[in-house]
Amino acid sequence: MESPQDSFEAPATAPARPATGLGAVSLLRDVAISVALAVILIVFIYQPVKVEGTSMMPGLTDQERIFVNKYEYKLGANNIHRGDLVVFHYPRDPSQSFIKRVVGLPGDRVEILEGDVYVNRERLDEPYVIDEYRDHDSRPPQYVPPDEYFVLGDHRNSSSDSRSWGFVDRPLIYGKAVLVYWPFEKIGRVR
Repeated sequence: MESPQDSFEAPATAPARPATGLGAVSLLRDVAISVALAVILIVFIYQPVKVEGTSMMPGLTDQERIFVNKYEYKLGANNIHRGDLVVFHYPRDPSQSFIKRVVGLPGDRVEILEGDVYVNRERLDEPYVIDEYRDHDSRPPQYVPPDEYFVLGDHRNSSSDSRSWGFVDRPLIYGKAVLVYWPFEKIGRVR
């Protein structure tokens, strides 16, 4: 007599199902969700932007494409740091957007002596400004007002920035440059 443990029946294989439209519906659903997530990501968090001009050379060059994180600065003004590359509405014409590097934070004393930037009387280390792009002008000390920022282009002798049109109000800053995505050979974090 066989014990229940000794008997074994092979499991029945499931009968083949006729092809239905469920695979197509599933694919369409997945594509729709992916598109919706991409739209949310681009509209609310990351925005693709084209760099126009040479004021941020050599780090960013004319016609490069970058992603701007629009969400990071919505969390509060105190998460803007010295050295950040910010995208903002130009103070003299808010229909235009500029990208510059934050040099002076609210309350800072900013002075430029023969092209060297001093913040709170200490020389700022700026490895992103190469000698051939540095100007040798001097500017008297300025105190950055509350809720405003002093910004400069990295190509100092070819940049329209806080030296010529003043500080940038915090509400005008809408994003932080984070990633170069075109051309392919330069893909990577913005420095």
